Formats: sequence, structure tokens, C-alpha cells
Amino acid sequence: MRQTIHFLFFLTILFSLSGCEDLFEYHPYDLRFSNSHINTNKKNIDKLASTDTTARDSFKFAFIGDTQRCYYETDLFVKAINNRKDISFVIHGGDLTDFGMKKEFLWMKDRLDKLKVPYMSLVGNHDILGQGKDLFVNIFGACNFSFIYNRTHFVCLNTNALEFDYSVPVPDFSFIKQQIADSALIDQTIVAMHVPPGDIEFNNNVSEVFHYYLKRNKNLLFCAHAHTHYLMEHDYFNDGIIYYGADNIEDRNYLVFTVYKNSYKYEVVYF
Repeated sequence: MRQTIHFLFFLTILFSLSGCEDLFEYHPYDLRFSNSHINTNKKNIDKLASTDTTARDSFKFAFIGDTQRCYYETDLFVKAINNRKDISFVIHGGDLTDFGMKKEFLWMKDRLDKLKVPYMSLVGNHDILGQGKDLFVNIFGACNFSFIYNRTHFVCLNTNALEFDYSVPVPDFSFIKQQIADSALIDQTIVAMHVPPGDIEFNNNVSEVFHYYLKRNKNLLFCAHAHTHYLMEHDYFNDGIIYYGADNIEDRNYLVFTVYKNSYKYEVVYF
């Protein structure tokens, strides 16, 4: 009798917990998503493409990175951007998550979705832990992507060579070469990545070749990256092309780039 009671009690607990999806993570790398949680980068790039920029001689965008575990600070960042009227879009330089888990991606995405302007995210080295790479691709899209805004070509690259264990080309020179075009649609290029050259996570055997191909893009203005968890401004190759590093969002600041034709300026904004 006592065993029967214990068994029934166990079944009661089991059934009651089966509906508590938000409390217990049984499958942290589950790849199933609703339509609202997939292809985020493409959806936001499409929104950006619908913006009329014909009368603009300049625009501003914000760049951040490494928001893993910093949910409160990310909420403050979103609020700060939404209180501005001059930011056209946001680029997240990667490391949305700490362990590449589904809940982490969705917790961060739900916060960034509150931005009033479109945002796109690169993949960071933490984002590809476990099944994180597949989760990132499902939620945000390809690890390498590009878009054009106000005649400026944005080339967004996966540079997390160490975490990919050199099992696939990182950086992907085939993709980079595809972006090199003297197109009548663009005047200049900006390159974004998570890991910068010189870092242990980067494939430094090809760093000079990587930079050589980046410079072949039409009128390369600068490169932006995350990963280092502190602000950086560095001419890695001593040729005038500056790599700007974003801080960890925990320090409550972000970069704002004002882009003109053939020039730009940047500032660090604290919130």
C-alpha cells in the first residue's frame, strides 16, 4: 500500500512538472523554434532595406558585444537606444550567450527585440559551445552575412577559429572574396567580426592574408570587433585601417559610429 502511495505521488509530481517548461530546461540544445524566433538577422536587414535614405548624407549605428549573463545591463542599453532618435540600427558583435544554450539565446533575443530600431548579431566564440552554432544559425542566420545601408557595405564575419577547431574555414575566404565588388550600389565598406586578428581565438596563420582581402573591399573605412571585454582602438597592420573594439556591456557603454561618404567618426557612450 505504501509503495502504491509513493508511486502515485511520484506520478503526480511528474505530471505537474511536465508543464513547467519555463522552470526546467530538459533539452538545452533543442532546435525547435516558433517562426518569430528564426531568421532574425534577415528580418531586420529587410526592415533596414525598406528605409528611405535618399536624403541622408550620413547615418549613425551602435555597436556592442559580449552581453552574456548581463541581462540587466542589456535592458538598460535597449532603453538608452530607444531614448535616442539618431540611431539607424544596432550591430551586436557576438557572445550573446555564455554556454550556447537555447534559453540564453532566447533570453537575450527577447531583450534585443524591444529595440525600436533593427539589430543584427554576429556569432561569438561562446555562442557556438555545445550545439550553440546550430542554435545561432536557426535563430539569427548564417555565421557570415552582409548587407548594404545608405551605400555602405557591411561585411559581418565569423572569426572564431579556435572554437570551430579548424574543422571549417574560419575566416571563410570564399565568402570574403564574394563580397569584394566594385559595385555601383556602394561607396564604402565596414567590416565587423567577433574575434580580432592577433587574439588566440583567431587563426593568426592567415591574419595578414585576411587583412589583405578585407582591404580589397571597396573603400574600407574601418573594422569593428567585440570579444576583448575592453575598449580598443588599434592599427593592427600599421596601414591606417583601425580596428575598434567594443567593451563588455557590463561596463555600461557602447560605440556609436557616424558614417559619411568616405569618412566617419566614433564615440563611446556611457549609460
